[in-house]
Amino acid sequence: MTTTIRRRERPAVAAARDRGGRGLLRRLRQDWWIYLFLLPTVLGYGAYTVYPLLASWWFAFLDWPGFATAGTFVGVENFERLIGDDLFWNAFWNSIVFLVFAVPLRVGLALALALVLNRKKTPFKGFFRTLFFLPVVTTGAIVGVVFTLLLDASGPVSLALVWSGLIDSPANFAADAGTSLYAGIAVWVWKWLGITLIYWLAALQTIPQGVHEAAMIDGAGAWAEFRHVTMPLLVPFLVIITLIDTVAAFNVFDLMQTLTGGGPSFSSEVIEIFIFRTAFQATVPQLGYASAAAVLFGLLTMGFAIAQAVGMRWARGRTGAS
Repeated sequence: MTTTIRRRERPAVAAARDRGGRGLLRRLRQDWWIYLFLLPTVLGYGAYTVYPLLASWWFAFLDWPGFATAGTFVGVENFERLIGDDLFWNAFWNSIVFLVFAVPLRVGLALALALVLNRKKTPFKGFFRTLFFLPVVTTGAIVGVVFTLLLDASGPVSLALVWSGLIDSPANFAADAGTSLYAGIAVWVWKWLGITLIYWLAALQTIPQGVHEAAMIDGAGAWAEFRHVTMPLLVPFLVIITLIDTVAAFNVFDLMQTLTGGGPSFSSEVIEIFIFRTAFQATVPQLGYASAAAVLFGLLTMGFAIAQAVGMRWARGRTGAS
């Protein structure tokens, strides 16, 4: 009996597949012009994103300077060199320090500003939202060039600190080995603060007004309301926003390259600048070695991207449950 039913099902399944295949071909014939318009995007994405991504994995196993017609296959030798390369680990730890300081600062400052701008009594809210968002739409390279002038020893930041008595003599914060990385962190937070502010404002507007009114009726102060009412409801959004900003903290090449160039003495060199310098600025370019570093950097970023996806899924479940 079971065998008979299965024999009857097979032609039906095959017929359904044939109909599905014919339906797909029919849609392709009818809507061919849509795919024609998509073709330039597909070709561009394949040529400038997919191909370099796949090629970098192959180049990572080659000893290839970039200008030779072909490289020499060396297996995992490039990765072994990276493990013993002090400059690579210097760039790696600079990237981690950048992340550890920049992300909490950006998330925390944006939350504080969002709480202020979300209040009904705050004047000129639209003006301040626009003001904080303007740096987001400014090119990172331009921001880096401008801040090299602002953070110079003769720039307004240094002169203002000397005048206020916070420092004894003018200092070039972007060209000092002890402050260059932290100067980059401060500029990055300033540039991208606006987009995180928008995230927090959207999150705050999901909290019903009745919740705040109930807290006020119960006699809760501003701090108690934030700690026991607002913040618990914002935890799912906190996870998502933190992970988004964490992934963004690995994409700082344009800003750091124009602001500090990784110097002085590699004090602000992050992994992206290490890859660029090894591939294009070395006396003898080492594209194979740089590709190996790029692969490791990509795996690290991928790990955070997976964590972001898992965190967003958890946050949706948490929000749905509440």
